[in-house]
Amino acid sequence: MERDQKRTPLIEAIRRFQDADPAYFCIPAHKMGRGADEEGLRLLGEAAYKADLTEAEGLDDLHDARGAIREAQELSAALWHSEECFFLINGSSSGNEAMILSCTGPGEKILIARNAHVSVMSGLILSGAVPVWMKPSRLPGEAIDGPVLPEEIEKALAENPECRAVFLTSPTYYGICSRIREISAVCHRRGIPLLVDEAHGSHLAFSEQIYDSLSGGADLVVQSLHKTGGSMTQSSQLHRQGGLVDRKRLRDAVRFVSSTSPSYVLMSSLDAARHQLALYGRERVAEAAALADGCRRQLSEIDGIDLVDPECMDPLRVVFSAVRCGLSGTEFRRLLFQEGKISLEMADARYVVAVFSWGNTEEDVNRLTKTVRSVLHTYSIKVPASEGIFAETFISENVYPKNTISEKPSAAEAKSEEIISDGELRSSCPAYVCSPREAWYSESESVRVSDAAGRVAAESVTPYPPGVALLLPGERISSKEIKQISEMKQNGIPLHGLQDPTAACIRVLKRKF
Repeated sequence: MERDQKRTPLIEAIRRFQDADPAYFCIPAHKMGRGADEEGLRLLGEAAYKADLTEAEGLDDLHDARGAIREAQELSAALWHSEECFFLINGSSSGNEAMILSCTGPGEKILIARNAHVSVMSGLILSGAVPVWMKPSRLPGEAIDGPVLPEEIEKALAENPECRAVFLTSPTYYGICSRIREISAVCHRRGIPLLVDEAHGSHLAFSEQIYDSLSGGADLVVQSLHKTGGSMTQSSQLHRQGGLVDRKRLRDAVRFVSSTSPSYVLMSSLDAARHQLALYGRERVAEAAALADGCRRQLSEIDGIDLVDPECMDPLRVVFSAVRCGLSGTEFRRLLFQEGKISLEMADARYVVAVFSWGNTEEDVNRLTKTVRSVLHTYSIKVPASEGIFAETFISENVYPKNTISEKPSAAEAKSEEIISDGELRSSCPAYVCSPREAWYSESESVRVSDAAGRVAAESVTPYPPGVALLLPGERISSKEIKQISEMKQNGIPLHGLQDPTAACIRVLKRKF
C-alpha cells in the first residue's frame, strides 16, 4: 500500500491536542509547561514542554498502537522497506535486548561478533542465552576490527550448528560495514535469523555507497535514528522482516524492555526525522558524504595524519590518527577541543572519530583541519619513521609544546607506553567459563585488578565509547586483560561497568572454576 510520506501523523495529533487547549489533569506534573521551572523553560523552550504529553485523547498508546503512533511506525516501515517497525524510547540498547529476547531462551546458543555493544550483555542475562563469540578479522594495516566476513560466519555456524541466531554490528563505531547480504544468505540457508545492530547506520538506506542491513536481508535491525537520522537522543527504531522471528514474541520483548511512560517528544522526533529522510534523504546524505569526503582530502594533505578509509567505511565517518606525531587519540581529541573547540565523537588510544551529517558545514570542516594543523605544529613529538602509525610504543608521559622554556625529557627518561586501541585490544576473546546470566546471579567479591588473573569476572569492563566490552560476566580474566585495563586508565579512556570508579578493583565470582 502506497503511503503518504509527507504526513507526520504523530506530530499532527499532538498539534490537534494542543490547539484544543485542554484543562490538563494528566501527568506529567509540569502540565504542558505551565508548571515548569524557569531555568528549564529558558533552556528547552515552551514548545518542548507543550509536546511532553502522555496517552491523552487522540495521542494513541505506544504499547497498543492503533492510531497516530501506529501510522507513524507504518510510515517508517514503508520508508525502510521492512514489514514492521517499533519505535524505541529507551535507545537502541533496548532494541538489542529485545532482539536477543525474541530469538533465544535459557541455555540456547547465539553467535555474536565480539565487537557488539555491551547492551548485548543485558539481553543475554535477561534471556539466559549462551553466547558463542567470534572475533572479526583485523582491518588490514589498522588497529581496528574489520568487517565480519561471510566465510567467518559459515565456519562458526558449522562448528556451532545449534546456534539459534546470529548477531552483528554494522556499521561499527568506527564506521566499518559488513557484507550483510552474503551473511544473511548464510544464516537463511540454516533457517536462523540475522540480527543487526545498525545503531550507527539509519542513513545507509539513503546512501549511494553502502547498502543498508534491511535491503541486505537481515531479519531484525535496530537503528539509532538519533545518531545519524536526525531524531532526538535516545529515540530509535526496530525493524522486522521475513518469517524467521515470531511476531508476538518480538512485540512482547519490545514491551518488556520499554518504559510504560514513553516520551512523546522522542516519538514525535522519530516522526519528524522519518519525514525529512523520506522527502530529502538522498540529497541530505549526499551533502554530508561530500563534506566528509572533503574533510578526508584535507586531512590527507597534513603531514603526520593517517586516515582509516577502506571501501567498507560508512561515508559519514572520518577516522584518523596523529600517533606518528606522538599524540594518542585521547590526547589528540583533548587538544583539538582545547585549541579550537573541536568536539569529536570519540577517541581511543590511537584514533579519533568524527561523525558527519547534513547539519555540518564547510566552515566546520575548515575549522577542524585548521585546528589539526595548529595542534600538530604546537604539540607534535616526532616518532621515528620506521615506527610509523603501527608502532607499539611512543613517548606519552605528556606532550610538550614547542618553544617552551622547560626542556623535553630525553627518550630514555620519558615513559614509553604501549598504545592499544579498542579495536586492537582483543586479538582473541576472553575464555568463556559460564553464561552472563549465571555469573550475574552468583556470589561475588571485590579483588584488586592486579590480583585478578585466573578469576572469573562478575561485572563487565567496557571502554566507553565505543561500548565494546573488554570483559563480560562469566569470562576468565587473564594477564592480557589486566594489562589492557591498566593501559586504558593511563590513556584516559573511561571504563564502564566496574563498581570501583578508580578501576583499581574488579568484582569476581567467589566460586572457583
